[in-house]
Amino acid sequence: MEDSFKKVKGGALLLKGEKKKKHKKHKKRERSGEREEGGSKKVKKSSQDDFNKDMKMHGGWWLAESYTHIVGPVALQFSNGAYIKALDNGKFVLGAPHGDGEGPDPEEILMSMKVGEGKISLKSGFDKYLRLDKSGKLSGVSDAVGAMEMFEPIWQDGQMAILGPNGRFMSIDDEDYVVFNKDRVSDMEIIKIRSNRIRDDMKKPEIPEEMKGTMSEVETKFVKKFQKFQDHKLRINQDGVAQLVTAKRAGNLHETLLDRREKMKSDRMCK
Repeated sequence: MEDSFKKVKGGALLLKGEKKKKHKKHKKRERSGEREEGGSKKVKKSSQDDFNKDMKMHGGWWLAESYTHIVGPVALQFSNGAYIKALDNGKFVLGAPHGDGEGPDPEEILMSMKVGEGKISLKSGFDKYLRLDKSGKLSGVSDAVGAMEMFEPIWQDGQMAILGPNGRFMSIDDEDYVVFNKDRVSDMEIIKIRSNRIRDDMKKPEIPEEMKGTMSEVETKFVKKFQKFQDHKLRINQDGVAQLVTAKRAGNLHETLLDRREKMKSDRMCK
């Protein structure tokens, strides 16, 4: 990457040597609401497909894209695909690259906690908090969190760098040790934080018990739940399940079931 980030002192990152571009005004093309909705769905599906593909390529570890994502188990990945790795002496080095479908090794996994103001603390598998030593090297030796144990992830244009408590960015030195010694960001200072925590938007929606099974079984459950049984007879709509299948695809299955039950004239929950 030719351009590099300038050192940050609050606010957004600026690109070194970047020139301000003049924005030309363009007339918006008129589109029908249907086309806009269809295009939005395609973009959303494509984005989700890319997310799932990337997560699968990294053994179930997905890419954090905001500060809210950085909590729980994380792994810090450099641009060459390798993760930072804890040594038994407390130091951190750049680990070996992983193959497709492989997640980080146990010694490459950290626990991240939010400490406010957009900063995080990190704890190694040796149950020690990460901090900077006098030479700017990263080490896991602390038992508590103070100013030197706080790090700030900073995003710009979909890329991220980590700012240390010494005001410099995370990088790798000639001996592959993890250090915070860069005032500006180049390719080697671009970091990806990955997590395997289950996000709320990744959870599958819970299907109610009465909505499980075939369409015929679903309608029977609804009828049993709401129908009066003075004559002890179960009255099921005889129009077939094709209408229910179509309604499920359209997202209005519940309303269709209500309409079908209403037609039977024996439902205490309908008119």
